[in-house]
Amino acid sequence: MRIAYLGPAGTFTEDALRGALADGVGFEPLRTATIREAILAVEQGEADRALVPFENSIEGSVRVTLDTLAFDAQGVAVVGEHDFSVRAHLIAERPLALSAVRTVLSHPQPLAQCARFLREQLPQAEQITATSTAEAVRTVCESPSPYPSAAAIGARAAAELYGGVVLAEGIEDEANNVTRFVWIAPAGTEASGGEAWKTTLVFSELGEDHPGALVNALREFSSREVNLTRIESRPLRLGLGRYMFFCDLEGALSEARVAEAVGALRDKAESVRILGSYPTR
Repeated sequence: MRIAYLGPAGTFTEDALRGALADGVGFEPLRTATIREAILAVEQGEADRALVPFENSIEGSVRVTLDTLAFDAQGVAVVGEHDFSVRAHLIAERPLALSAVRTVLSHPQPLAQCARFLREQLPQAEQITATSTAEAVRTVCESPSPYPSAAAIGARAAAELYGGVVLAEGIEDEANNVTRFVWIAPAGTEASGGEAWKTTLVFSELGEDHPGALVNALREFSSREVNLTRIESRPLRLGLGRYMFFCDLEGALSEARVAEAVGALRDKAESVRILGSYPTR
């Protein structure tokens, strides 16, 4: 099986992928430069599956994943999920005192997840974004480095891969730093296994704006005792004040109460798209 994910080697996603697969399960890696490219690789038939971050317990949703699913990849579906505990480390090419670090590189998500550490321990350091944590570690560890006295936030695996030195361990702001990853497959792929299921959907355009429009739409779930575990709005890209709503709800689409709720939502919203119905474990 060929699996697409954010590369290069040594990213948190690669660590999560190895944890998500059963021991001994082999795969052909397709490392992509962006999360968007990983998802599109499945739609375009270049990969059988993709594993991409969906939301983080500190920073919330990974917007590029939501937007790619909503706007760019109509031919894929979410077929599973995997929770991964993230441990972020400060890595440099050689031993450095924290006071000597002048630049910190990383992906925007880890930079945000480590904001308090950066603010309190490295106030003098400029923050620079990279396409991935592994790319950040590679950049600061290469010789000669384009960023003297630089450090990167990344995984221990990246430090080992690129010969870096860990200056500080576990610098994330919250100890319970968990990222929820989702499995992406071609549309029409049936998920299987597991007793507990989740359905993820996105809907938009509830007709002429009026008080209680969103509440009335969501009541289709509560009235049928379908529990919403997450809801988030994102711009619809059609002008100010127009939004789409991403929802996670407990239950499989094959359950009558879930199917009825979704059907009733279709009567209220101009657009309803099921992103996936899948086992949670």
